[in-house]
Amino acid sequence: MTGIICNVLAVALGGLAGALFGQRLPAHFRTGLNSIFGICAMGMGVSSITLMENMPAVIMAVILGTSVGLLIHLGDRITASGKLLQNAMEKRGIGSGGSGFDISLFVTAVVLFCSSGTGIYGSLDAGMTGNYTILMSKSVLDFFTAMIFACSLGIATSVIAIPQLVIFTGLFLLAKLIYPLTTPTMINDFKACGGFILLATGLRIAKIKEFPIADMIPAMILVMPISALWVNCIVPML
Repeated sequence: MTGIICNVLAVALGGLAGALFGQRLPAHFRTGLNSIFGICAMGMGVSSITLMENMPAVIMAVILGTSVGLLIHLGDRITASGKLLQNAMEKRGIGSGGSGFDISLFVTAVVLFCSSGTGIYGSLDAGMTGNYTILMSKSVLDFFTAMIFACSLGIATSVIAIPQLVIFTGLFLLAKLIYPLTTPTMINDFKACGGFILLATGLRIAKIKEFPIADMIPAMILVMPISALWVNCIVPML
């Protein structure tokens, strides 16, 4: 659990630091650095995509997963949760950015911190092998990313650490059941699928294109079964 705790603390403390001191930073500094984080996310995404071994399977998972997300309005549900969080914080007088609270940016932050391929795979890897390297590396980036998000979202950024803790802990505990069922090929396709979401997230952070990244999350669930189906059933027939 060491890696997960470090990652959660990085988001919570980074969000707190950004909320307390972020407004003292010049606007051009925050805007410029936010764009750089967008590029970093895109770079991480491209790096993960290069690991892809079965392109048709990964593409199918992204398309089907996003379709499921859109059909069940997953993005809308996360957005609604963000609005509830905003209202709850305003009632308690903590503030979450006031009337300028950016729900779209909040959704982007939730997806980036809680459902990136790096975080999910890192939690699985830590649970099965005890290797925390991936999560520790992610923690460094998440701390500074949370600071920048908090300049706009306020203390709401730190609250994202709560669902992150729940999701990553659940994956950590389930790792011994999931990991033995996977193959290196499935893992690489899983990372590649996460790479597509990271790439879309980076484009959204940089305000280049508003991809429905929250609706893409189900792809992470579908990609390994589809990868296995492709290798064991489709490829032998080709």
